[in-house]
Amino acid sequence: MQRRTAVLLAAAAIATVQVHIAAAQQPLKIAIMGDQTGPYADNGGPGSVVAARMAVEDFGGKVLGRPIELLIGDDTNKPDVGVAMARKWLVEDKVDAILTYTISPIALSVQPLMTEYKKPHLIAGSGSADLTGKACSPMAINFIYDTYATPKAVTQALVASGKDTWFFITVDYAFGAAMEAGATQFIKAAGGKVLGSVKHPLGTTDFSAQLLQAQASGAKVIAIANAGADFTNAVKQAAEFNITAHGQVLASTGTTINTIVAVGLPAAQGMQFTVPFYWDQNAEARAWSERFMARFNKRAPTYLQSGAYSAVMHYLKAVQASGSADGEKVMAAMKATPVNSFEMKNVKIRADGTTLRPMYLVEVKKPSESKEPYDVYKILATVAPENVWRTPAESGCALNQ
Repeated sequence: MQRRTAVLLAAAAIATVQVHIAAAQQPLKIAIMGDQTGPYADNGGPGSVVAARMAVEDFGGKVLGRPIELLIGDDTNKPDVGVAMARKWLVEDKVDAILTYTISPIALSVQPLMTEYKKPHLIAGSGSADLTGKACSPMAINFIYDTYATPKAVTQALVASGKDTWFFITVDYAFGAAMEAGATQFIKAAGGKVLGSVKHPLGTTDFSAQLLQAQASGAKVIAIANAGADFTNAVKQAAEFNITAHGQVLASTGTTINTIVAVGLPAAQGMQFTVPFYWDQNAEARAWSERFMARFNKRAPTYLQSGAYSAVMHYLKAVQASGSADGEKVMAAMKATPVNSFEMKNVKIRADGTTLRPMYLVEVKKPSESKEPYDVYKILATVAPENVWRTPAESGCALNQ
């Protein structure tokens, strides 16, 4: 009887060890969702995937003895597609975290799922301030920018310089509406006025009607509140209309370096806006960016792409530190630890998920000032986090109470 008991105990012990070994060999899964082929693909798209892979490789390819696996999805800028994809990842694929650099309506729709399944939502490109405001989640962190922080510095700077009347050309979905609303708030606070605005659908190719309205308004500043291919088309056509030659200034409430390169310095020169990252902002950023460019067709990273690296790296560090892939434990570790990467140093994450990083006020260079293909910005000022981000009271997130 004793021998039989000993054999059974030994077998149970072996089975337990085998279960632990099998668990250790199961991959840690990070799913990545964004526009891979559409109008915003150049902002993040395949480049954000490259950056995420670089983070996994730099971390060593494993965490807690588990291989790290990336799942990639194209949401085609459609909320129903994005939500269905996220649900499949969570329910069937058992992913441990989802990184989104998608349009805000998709991120806002995915966020409740992440809360329900207690999995980290790593926001690396979705701009709506509601993600850390009234729609905040204990499972979400926004690593890059939002529709409050991005327009604040540039609007205040331009109004202070006498550019005090504005007209908006705005993409017609949550991102554009939030950008315009945020910029309007700062313009009025600085003593300026908004003379009008006109909406356009995502994926517009002809901005003639919108530009004619903006020109006729007489506003000193025409603000382009969109991104990606929409921004490129709008600014190129503004140059064809000779808008700046007639004294009106073009401004952006937030754009990425690829769109400025696509527009070209002759059309974009002199534009001012705020960015959270520039590939040549310092030696460390340049070194990482050169590694990225070597893998991505010699193209400089956008701030969505650099942010994808920082988000994945910070997540993996938190998994390692917490000794677990449990979503709530990992989120606690992420929020308790400042973000340190090539693009930001000792940056705290607030309870509502806001990464309190500095911003940079930049101006697009003249063609004569540019020395290499992606040498396109002059950094005019570093804007401290306390002058960029909403206060906890302003955010409307219950987690800040």
